Amino acid sequence: MAQTPSNMLPLGTLAPDFRLKDTNSNYEYSFEDLKGTKGTLVIFMCNHCPFVLHVINEIVMIANDYRVQGIGVIAISSNDIEKFPQDSPEKMTEFAFQNKIDFPYLFDGTQEVAKVFDAACTPDFYLFDNRNRLFYRGQLDDSRPNNGIPLSGSDLRSAIDAIIYNRTLKDSQKPSIGCNIKWK
Repeated sequence: MAQTPSNMLPLGTLAPDFRLKDTNSNYEYSFEDLKGTKGTLVIFMCNHCPFVLHVINEIVMIANDYRVQGIGVIAISSNDIEKFPQDSPEKMTEFAFQNKIDFPYLFDGTQEVAKVFDAACTPDFYLFDNRNRLFYRGQLDDSRPNNGIPLSGSDLRSAIDAIIYNRTLKDSQKPSIGCNIKWK
């Protein structure tokens, strides 16, 4: 299992816009369509990555906890489906249903969106403020598959709380670690 870190896009970067198909609804959405009133969490993930499988329940809990507080949540899969058919849009729909993902799970078939975000791994988290500026990029928490640290979502939850309650982040931002995006 490869351990690829986030590229750590510079804080303050304006959220790239995109238009991608949601595998849950079959509608196309842009960042503007899905952004939250307080901020927006963009997650690069896929169906088969052991790092994503390790954290998917916490991701769904975070989405459920914070969407009602004005945080938009968007998941994007950019993996090459020729080499990794388990990440196809049809399989994304199944994965979303099995894991109770009721936020948009978008398919980036050209991989252009992942490139614009400078995404490197799954999962890769980008939290934008209400002005669409990058506020946090990094890990969910210190838990990884088989490292024995309990899953808490503490790093990402602290960042979201800081946006909601207009606070600054005190801790340094650690990169996410996961499987590399499967490039064409």
